[in-house]
Amino acid sequence: MINQKVYLNPKLFDDDVEQVPSRMGFGEGLVLAGEENPNVVGLCADLTGSTKMDAFAKKFPERYVQIGVAEQNLATVASGMAAAGKIPFISSYAMFSPGRNWEQIRTTICYNNQPVKIIGSHAGISVGPDGATHQALEDMAIMRVIPNMVVIAPCDTIEARKATQAVARTKEPSYIRLSREKVPVVTTQQTPFEIGKAQVFYEGKDVTIIACGQMVFRALQAAKELEESKISVRVINCSTIKPLDKTTILKAAEETGAIVTVEEHQVYCGLGSAVAELVSQHYPVPVKIIGIEDHFGESGEPDELLEKFGLTKEVIIKAVTAVLRMKNK
Repeated sequence: MINQKVYLNPKLFDDDVEQVPSRMGFGEGLVLAGEENPNVVGLCADLTGSTKMDAFAKKFPERYVQIGVAEQNLATVASGMAAAGKIPFISSYAMFSPGRNWEQIRTTICYNNQPVKIIGSHAGISVGPDGATHQALEDMAIMRVIPNMVVIAPCDTIEARKATQAVARTKEPSYIRLSREKVPVVTTQQTPFEIGKAQVFYEGKDVTIIACGQMVFRALQAAKELEESKISVRVINCSTIKPLDKTTILKAAEETGAIVTVEEHQVYCGLGSAVAELVSQHYPVPVKIIGIEDHFGESGEPDELLEKFGLTKEVIIKAVTAVLRMKNK
């Protein structure tokens, strides 16, 4: 059943549940962060409207820099501004930042531990018709491996806004992964958010589903359907991939004894890998990882691609059934 303590959207399972791209929440959050702190600045790689940095640029034109199609320069200029006391947010498509400028992020931002906030929009397979060249399926992997980097994948627009405001208050380099397509609004203004803290959205004792990004909604759908079959599922929204909430995840491993992870990302080196690395060392239980199975994306409508690549409620349910068999052997 829904964990009432986290105040989820009361219309969550309705056919007309509100759907909004998570990038909209970033745009709103950046304006709020700018109002809170005059050192917040925005830099973009010629995608101001697409990444929703346009509201900040309009309100604070003197604190906005259009770098142009030069993602490596985007990172290095931001690092220099951070060294001078600013809190730079840089935005582009995730395929190009961090995809194209990874070395600059590693060396000029993270090696120097500068508080640059990297916003990777249009991430995942659901970018749709843009195709494989624009579908960032490896971004969480390449970011979480860099020392000092915080990695966040909000589940909806409200959480994206909260995450944007939260990273503006920290001194660490941070990466926020956002969607282009509309995704169901899962949370509310009252839902707790804290960097490094996972939230139990659905209570259960038989198995745990740990998800991030828009896969949280599909995990909740699966849990609700499985509940009708007398399978009690715990659903964890693990929006912070790094640092991982070890306490919440290990508690779930101990109390439920089986885990399924779900992410709109390669199965390698993302959320599932992070969870498997943790539980294998501290409380080994069966783990099944759902994500993109070592493939590039392709052009298509978002829902068609999610179905083709196995990111659906039905696949999650099958994985839960399989991991329960492993648990009960």
